[in-house]
Amino acid sequence: MHIATCVWQEKAAAAAGMGGGGGGIGGGWKKKKREWASVAAAAGGALNCAVSFVVFSALDVLDVVLCLVYKLVDYAVEAEWKACYCTAAAARGDAGGPRILAPPGPKVVRLSASSSKMQLEDVSDTLYVRPSLMADATKKAGPAPPALTVSPAIAEMIRGKIDRPPRPPPPAPCWSDCDCKVCHAWSAAPRSASLLYVHVQAPPPPAEAAEDVVFIHGFISSSVFWTETVFPAFSAAARGRYRMFAVDLLGFGRSPKPAESLYTLREHVEMIERSVLQRFRLGSFHVVAHSLGSVLALALAVKYPAAVKSLTLLAPPYFPVPESEAGAATQYVMRRVAPRRVWPPIAFGASMACWYEHVSRTICLTICRHHRVWDRLFRILTRNRVRTFLIEAFMCHTHNAAWHTLHNIICGSAARMDAYLDVLASQLSCKVAVFHGRDDELLPVECALAVGARVPRARVTVYDRKDHITIIVGQEDRFAAELEAIWRSAAAD
Repeated sequence: MHIATCVWQEKAAAAAGMGGGGGGIGGGWKKKKREWASVAAAAGGALNCAVSFVVFSALDVLDVVLCLVYKLVDYAVEAEWKACYCTAAAARGDAGGPRILAPPGPKVVRLSASSSKMQLEDVSDTLYVRPSLMADATKKAGPAPPALTVSPAIAEMIRGKIDRPPRPPPPAPCWSDCDCKVCHAWSAAPRSASLLYVHVQAPPPPAEAAEDVVFIHGFISSSVFWTETVFPAFSAAARGRYRMFAVDLLGFGRSPKPAESLYTLREHVEMIERSVLQRFRLGSFHVVAHSLGSVLALALAVKYPAAVKSLTLLAPPYFPVPESEAGAATQYVMRRVAPRRVWPPIAFGASMACWYEHVSRTICLTICRHHRVWDRLFRILTRNRVRTFLIEAFMCHTHNAAWHTLHNIICGSAARMDAYLDVLASQLSCKVAVFHGRDDELLPVECALAVGARVPRARVTVYDRKDHITIIVGQEDRFAAELEAIWRSAAAD
């Protein structure tokens, strides 16, 4: 049974075959070298754990302090005492906040922004159940009981919608969010406020596209991740045959960033449906998705099984949940994505963004609100266009969008991923290709291999010396050729 085609595995096997059988003095030296490397790795791991414990214990305290600071500043600037997810501990007791018993996971009843109907939204319990490092280190083994308590932050949001008459959205974003024309232009146009920003690259007239392709970016990114990389690299034949759509997901890039949205899977998928599938009348299409976008791509494929011709996933965030963790799948995925380690740096950044609501807001205040300043600095310091377009890709979002999307899509979809992949394997016939970078420190290569194991017909390719970003950036021509080959193969079937 075919599971994966892995470039790095083939090379490693070849190297092992050529280097095997060494003995004598050379073999003894190599053995000692491996032993010293093992000792050094163990010492480095212990040091990483010790430093991480100190740093993240301090961040636990800092987040509590920042919670009070932001509440005071929000009230002083906007005359509104904003709720947060820090008060979940009180809500979990019998005398705490409201409970919504709606298995199999936490849900919240909310009023739809587009109608007067009440809707049941799936939210991740990681939004409000995030044990401190000290509590996590001393907890007893075994799966946690299912969390069915809704955070007071969500409850207060619901009460505000029900108890108060509807009011128009504020004319300006939150004081800590950017208000430039890239980030906030959507609010000035009522019609476009309900649709995502979509970059369309179509064949020049009078030619007409024969097929459509939808590109979905990953977490804290935007459509420029595609339009500035692979779009210019496609051949003239591909540009004349395919109509390509690159979307800015809800809350990112030039798309709407509603302050009261919970950025759930349903909201993201419905926005893609309205903004691309329905607006441009797509009957069938290919999907190309990176990182977090892979979860949305799978959801679209399951919802439109007859429409998807091929599914290409880059660095999919799939972590098979062990049976011992089945009762707390979201918590397991959060620990895998954000392990609370200071090294490697990308894990440190992910941990701060995932575990600490107010620390991550401070990061957005420092970076996202001032992305124009950072863009100017990068333009001065480097003339590399790749560096400057990544500023827009990574920095044009709000804290509210990033925080909820991270928890509700990556962590909250933990229990859905197995079902999505099983449907893809047994009920869908579309082409499936998975790509991953061997040096990806954010989402390990085992994620792609696990997808290949779950979907046996998937072709899994792992690139040597490529990480989460350079799987595209730096090898645009190569990857554009890969995509064209996948689409041609799908059309031939």
